[in-house]
Amino acid sequence: MSFETIIGLEIHAELNTKSKIFCSCSTKFGAEPNANTCPVCLGLPGTLPVLNEEVVNLAVKAGIALNCKINLVNKFDRKNYFYPDLPKAYQISQFDLPICTEGFIEFECEGKPVKVRINRIHLEEDAGKLIHSEQEPVSLIDYNRVGVPLIEIVTEPDLRSAAEAVAFLKNLKAILEYSEISDCKMEQGSLRCDANISLRPVGSNKLNTKVELKNINSFKELQKAIEKEEKRQRELYMFGEGFKIKQETRRWDSGKGRTVPMRSKEEAHDYRYFPEPDLTPVILTEAAVAELKSTMTELPAEKKIRFQESYGLTKKEIDILIEDKALGDYYEKVVALGTSAKTAANWILTDMLKLLKERSMDSISIPVKPDYLSQLIALIDAGKISNTAAKEVLEEMFSSDKTPEEIVQNKGLSQISSNKELLELIQKILAEHPQSIEDYHNGKPQAAGFLMGQVMKVSKGKANPKLAKELLEEELKKCL
Repeated sequence: MSFETIIGLEIHAELNTKSKIFCSCSTKFGAEPNANTCPVCLGLPGTLPVLNEEVVNLAVKAGIALNCKINLVNKFDRKNYFYPDLPKAYQISQFDLPICTEGFIEFECEGKPVKVRINRIHLEEDAGKLIHSEQEPVSLIDYNRVGVPLIEIVTEPDLRSAAEAVAFLKNLKAILEYSEISDCKMEQGSLRCDANISLRPVGSNKLNTKVELKNINSFKELQKAIEKEEKRQRELYMFGEGFKIKQETRRWDSGKGRTVPMRSKEEAHDYRYFPEPDLTPVILTEAAVAELKSTMTELPAEKKIRFQESYGLTKKEIDILIEDKALGDYYEKVVALGTSAKTAANWILTDMLKLLKERSMDSISIPVKPDYLSQLIALIDAGKISNTAAKEVLEEMFSSDKTPEEIVQNKGLSQISSNKELLELIQKILAEHPQSIEDYHNGKPQAAGFLMGQVMKVSKGKANPKLAKELLEEELKKCL
């Protein structure tokens, strides 16, 4: 029997605010444990929440970017549950009147168009973080993250494979980054994803029991987690044990390469939602929404069209540059300095990305100034250095603030482009290899390749390859 995979995602994105959702504590990542806390976010008796206006603005911008209906009247609710890292024993969230509903994202996956509907976007506060140390007999709690503002983006079950889920999340991440709604630093927990997965026989319209995979924070792990859970459920159905699939929350154990049960999955009524009594409803106006829309920056889909029309790049090159906002912005700065669009893309998408990967750096942290890369490419175009030397210069610029010219001079990497100097070198090499000259004239073209190799070897790679090849061919013709 063939099965179809049904996937819906719930994405938590931390909003780009300096302070928390209901108090003035800092949201800065990396502070000492429990340093960014106060009586309000710790839920101490007698404290009252005060809504951060910027949180509402960013949520509205998210709704606009994701083609949602903005609900002009929305409200906050209490979601009751007890976890050690939730100090109030309830979370302020939104239930029946969220801020945004009925949106969608369109993208391509494996050459096919995909449209995923957004059920809702709602605002809520984050919980803290449990720290399980092998050196401690107990778990520790860091409350710094408590009260950090989140939007939760809930999709309809429109995804049909792990590849589609990953492609969706990459597109969503790009949209949130471009709109400056969230920094989406997955390694810091700014963007986290829960995946709801179920299987059903192909052709069936019935939705079977779903399993939630909790708090996945990388594209690679999302792909592996969904594929493993798909396999687990498929095997249970194939062996007539579908009844063992329970509505539960499981976590992805990357070390063991499998999903592991955490707890039974709660229903909405288990949370005993009721309106938050300490906060009034959020009332928006059409004019306020329109004003926020007017401040929206260029979105990935718009930028993709502009890149296609302006730069003459391949679809793959454009996709890589668009997906990573910082990389795309860096590329455009280099091109704006007069560098060839194609050449800039070649250097950034090959050598630059290679060096970033080797150093475990992201594109936001590119240490090479755009004008330095532009200068480096200009040196190549002028024939002053070879491509091989340029790679060495680029690597040096990753750990030095020196200009390309300074590095070339200090390392003696200047290319020999003088006709006279190259001609003297070539004539000397020809005099030392008469057999290669004879082989060339006897119909063995590889002899010319050998001689060219000698030119590069003797010049220590500094000979201008194009000019040296032309001069070598002229000299070989004279030897007839």
